[in-house]
Amino acid sequence: MLYHLFKYLGAAYDFPGARLFSYISFRAGLGVIIALLIGLVFGKQIIRMLQRKLIGEEIRDLGLEGQLQKKGTPTMGGIIILIAILVPTLLLADLTNMYTWLMIISTLWLGILGFLDDYIKVFKKNKEGLQGKFKIVGQIGLGIIVSLTLYLNDGFVIREKLPAGYPNAQKILVEEGESSRFVTLGEAHKSTKTTIPFFKNNELDYMMLVPQSLGEHRQTAGWIIFMLMAIFVITAVSNGANLTDGMDGLASGVSIVIGITLGILAYLSSNVIYADYLQIMYIPNSGELVIFMAAVIGALIGFLWHNTYPAQVFMGDTGSLALGGIIAVFAIIIRKELLIPILCGIFFAESVSVMVQVAYFKYTRKKYGEGRRIFLMSPLHHHYQKKGFPEPKIVVRFWIVAALLAITAILTLKMR
Repeated sequence: MLYHLFKYLGAAYDFPGARLFSYISFRAGLGVIIALLIGLVFGKQIIRMLQRKLIGEEIRDLGLEGQLQKKGTPTMGGIIILIAILVPTLLLADLTNMYTWLMIISTLWLGILGFLDDYIKVFKKNKEGLQGKFKIVGQIGLGIIVSLTLYLNDGFVIREKLPAGYPNAQKILVEEGESSRFVTLGEAHKSTKTTIPFFKNNELDYMMLVPQSLGEHRQTAGWIIFMLMAIFVITAVSNGANLTDGMDGLASGVSIVIGITLGILAYLSSNVIYADYLQIMYIPNSGELVIFMAAVIGALIGFLWHNTYPAQVFMGDTGSLALGGIIAVFAIIIRKELLIPILCGIFFAESVSVMVQVAYFKYTRKKYGEGRRIFLMSPLHHHYQKKGFPEPKIVVRFWIVAALLAITAILTLKMR
């Protein structure tokens, strides 16, 4: 809203300073500050409200150190994160930009799904929460919405880097400091292409997985494969973030690192000069995604103030499912979903540890008559907790690993 207001004031009245709001960097910085302040100031009030209403999820006796202190700590703190994301986005982002609305819808979609799960656990005293099948349906539904929107809406296009002399290539004059130069780009168009890390010719077209025999239906089939990939990524990342949310500050800290990385990748993809230099897809009008991710980062830092050990509040599924969905949809939009196993390596490891533990337990129970375990406890962070590591040490070390993975993800832009 402020973006549109100052845009009008600048055009109509040459209002001093109005031009600042045309810069993505300024609005992104302001977004971090506003989201952070909302998390700090209003976060306290929301925590008090949750405490007054005794919204404290009962914790099962898992034999973990520090559980008694955590019993009664309010959950549903993800409400703080959602408010701190949406308010700066609505104030500072271009609300005519479809990328902005796609991210807002994704945030609300999984945020509401997570809220329902927390509500059932807390108010209905049902520790199972929302049935798993309903969560899966919700995640699949978001995947369908995102992929169909990218397919059907003409505002979502990409421009690929093409060699000079390529048929239908066009040269665009761009300013670079005090000089200018021509950048050769293809026409903006719909595409089922994505980026493959570590490869020189690093673009994969999902349509290549479709047989030539389908003829004119091949493109539609390519989008169906893209849809299936979107569903898988959204489901996997949101569940991974949910599993990671098991220690004070763990999920929020890891998500901050991932968010900063995705923000950098989005900025590079939205800038014609950097996209040309790095030979990556140029995604027109996607710069507003940087504003949104800046709000996410600020919201998480503000929430971490209350969520760091010992936590005053837990984000619950309201926050963790929404964060996983945000990360997944954001990566899909900027065509970096194949970077997820690297960038979200912590989420990936947590999910794999649970799957391996369950599968091995069932296998050994069937073969030996008693279930055996690979890890002392899953998800993975609880394994180290059972080994006697203090919770803050585990959390900070997971943050460090997340930072190393994030750096690796950025380096894939040059490591080919």
